[in-house]
Amino acid sequence: MSAPSSAPHQAHQAHQAPPYPKQRANYVDPAPALITGPAISPLRFVGGSTGWLVTGYHEAREVLRDPRFSAERWRGDDTVRPVSPNVRENRGNGPGSFLAMDAPEHGHYRGLLTRYFTVRRMRALEPRIDGIVTDCLDALQAAGKPADLVEHFALPVPSLVICEMLGVPYAERETFQRASAQILVQDQSGGQFDQGMRTITGFLGELTAAKRRAPQDDLISYLTSVGELSDVEINNMAALLLIAGHETTTNMLSLGTFVLLQNPEQMRRLREDDALVPGAVEELLRYLSIVNAFPVRIALEDVEIGGVTITAGQSVAVSVPAVNRDPALVDDPHTLDVGRPRSSHLAFGYGIHQCLGANLARIELAAGYRGLLGRFPDLALAVAPEEVRMRSDMVIYGAHELPVTW
Repeated sequence: MSAPSSAPHQAHQAHQAPPYPKQRANYVDPAPALITGPAISPLRFVGGSTGWLVTGYHEAREVLRDPRFSAERWRGDDTVRPVSPNVRENRGNGPGSFLAMDAPEHGHYRGLLTRYFTVRRMRALEPRIDGIVTDCLDALQAAGKPADLVEHFALPVPSLVICEMLGVPYAERETFQRASAQILVQDQSGGQFDQGMRTITGFLGELTAAKRRAPQDDLISYLTSVGELSDVEINNMAALLLIAGHETTTNMLSLGTFVLLQNPEQMRRLREDDALVPGAVEELLRYLSIVNAFPVRIALEDVEIGGVTITAGQSVAVSVPAVNRDPALVDDPHTLDVGRPRSSHLAFGYGIHQCLGANLARIELAAGYRGLLGRFPDLALAVAPEEVRMRSDMVIYGAHELPVTW
């Protein structure tokens, strides 16, 4: 990554600011403009404003840990789609939607969930996650070949896990999976986003009311026992966990499998040495970076980062795919190496908004890859790689379907 552009040229550069390059170079690599440009450069946001694009690793960490940058995205513009008027009016998705909140409000809501996502608690879930993986592998095999890995394995594994944690009936999965997909479409109107959120929060509202009447041993029941939380707050907190809890891991399982099938030597190493799997999960997270952009921050005051002055009110987009391919993070960043020492990648974000479910995702991914490679030693694509329909139209990248055989 080259050095950031100097401040005297900022006004000229801003006038010529390009939009965010949403299309990947191929099935996995970021757009060339993201990995060949300066660490910080002008960006034209979809709402029409000019802000900044951060693609440098060190610069991204500075932005994400500095409280002078707000996570309240409704204050500014987004990189890939307009901010919904409803989102602006409600300061995000409403009370409890802590992803778009700053301290101390963010810490209040997140703190209520921390007890459910400790390393110790996640490790205690490992036997159950292993069992879910085994059941889904059975279903994949029973589907007959060729089979869609997404439908029969990558989607149900994390969906079952997050449903059990939250207390969401898995039988209702089509409702939230369909609404989640609607929310995550990149090129859409604000109305589509709002409709998807209403579907999920309405579904969760009925569930929350039922949990208040008859609480069980699950996360939503726990939140109903916290007397200070309204149903709206609980629904928004649960919606965030439900969407993030299955969409991200689903696409890491499918895209990770796809890239391993395109790199048979790396797959062979994992099959021969099970101890490499946890490190391979970290490398796949870095290499694939399934968020197409994210996150966006808004400068609350003038801030200088890497020699560039970002003025108060400007939106700043951190491109996770570019940041995780910065040579400042790892040597030879465009090469997949499942034996690479663990890196401090930003696939789970950084700072106070670092992904709450990171440890859960790591356990699910390790169990998923380990189980899949062990069950199907001859796993192969059932179509040519170029025929795999990629999620280039979605905020969370991956494969819509992954036909496989064995």
